Amino acid sequence: MITDLCSVSATDLLQLYRTKQASPVEATNAALARIEKLNPVLNAFNLIAAEQALAAAEESEARWMKGEPRGMVDGVPTSIKDLLLTRGWPTLRGSKTVDPKGPWNDDAPCVARLREHGAVLLGKTTTPEFGWKGVTDGPLTGITRNPWDPSRTPGGSSGGSAAAVAAGMGALSVGTDGGGSIRIPCSFTGLFGIKPSFGRVPAWPLSPFGTVAHVGPITRTVADAALMMNVLSLPDARDWHQLPHDARDYRVGLDDGVHGLRIAYSADFGYAKVDEEVAQIVKAAAMRFAELGARVEERDPGFEDQGPVFSTHWFSGAAYLLRNFTPEQKAIMDRGLVEVAAQGAKVTMLESIDAAQKRGALGVLMNQFHQDYDLLVTPTLPIPAFEAGREVADVLRERRWTDWSPFSYPFNLTQQPAASIPCGFTKAGLPVGLHIVGARYADALVLRAARAFESMMPISMPDVARLAR
Repeated sequence: MITDLCSVSATDLLQLYRTKQASPVEATNAALARIEKLNPVLNAFNLIAAEQALAAAEESEARWMKGEPRGMVDGVPTSIKDLLLTRGWPTLRGSKTVDPKGPWNDDAPCVARLREHGAVLLGKTTTPEFGWKGVTDGPLTGITRNPWDPSRTPGGSSGGSAAAVAAGMGALSVGTDGGGSIRIPCSFTGLFGIKPSFGRVPAWPLSPFGTVAHVGPITRTVADAALMMNVLSLPDARDWHQLPHDARDYRVGLDDGVHGLRIAYSADFGYAKVDEEVAQIVKAAAMRFAELGARVEERDPGFEDQGPVFSTHWFSGAAYLLRNFTPEQKAIMDRGLVEVAAQGAKVTMLESIDAAQKRGALGVLMNQFHQDYDLLVTPTLPIPAFEAGREVADVLRERRWTDWSPFSYPFNLTQQPAASIPCGFTKAGLPVGLHIVGARYADALVLRAARAFESMMPISMPDVARLAR
């Protein structure tokens, strides 16, 4: 007897629908009830479409009763990050400068595919303004909070999606990742999330931050992420960067394990400062791959701090984004975004070309690194979740969010698949993420390694009952 449908994975929900032990209407009602209770605390959703969700759930239920589900996620409660266009709903991108009136006539590719496969769309999740930073707060939607400790940030920029999934407000969510924006919140909230190889999941329109920005799943199990990848990776002609579609099922081979794989473990890249408690948890987790039959070796990838290279790309992208905004509009925007855009506007053409050349060199280095190692594992983040409403954990040591996320953005530059999976908790009860990085296009291998780790350390959910008191 299932007593809490909010804690059931998408994969298990589909089996319950198939065996008529639960229905899409029941699952959607449970998710909406959870949203009603917890969203005032967590601020994960900025748009809740209860009537539309229930109507979609009823249609799904009718299909399941006939034994004719429409697609791979038919009836699964799902949310969409508010950077992604969703037909009929405003996509405000966390900004007061976006006109809610629209028109809103288009679905982004990932939204279109989910809709075609029967997902029940619950609403839009919060993001910092235009997804510019690694935490989730801003002038439009306020502060989003972490279900493990509401005084802490869930990270960002897909913080609303992560808070929603972690708290059981829908089984699936779609996030974006331009510098860690899927992996950062998954690390802080104890979820699984993968940034696929660039082009694996079609995106449209292209992010103003350019070819560092990816789209991917945020879930409570690796199997659910593999299921989502089957849907999200379907082709869409609007993305001219998309990879050729290989029609693979990411669930096939998911449980093949890691026996014989060559895995490099880097504690700090040779230069990053990592919280001691986080470092101990991640090292113990990395060594568990040896228990699973992999050959684990401590080895740094051999590149220097990529912060300046990434910042040149990211801040100039912000400058491009804000190029036509008036002083009056900038006055109501996130001050940090305006600051980095001003910094990016000073980047010269030669500096931009230099950053592009260094990005290419990093890509070559990692290509060569993966000739010797199938996977690289690191901490996802060097610190646990910190106080909500702040961009940085330590104002004396850090200026921008990129100062505390050194492990994530290098692999946006290289466009490699990279995932975060929870690997333990601090003494304060905060999740810690293990970062699993694969060679370009080795998305299935990253999922397989994550599933092997998950088999030893299943993903847990926070005690949400205390949040609603």
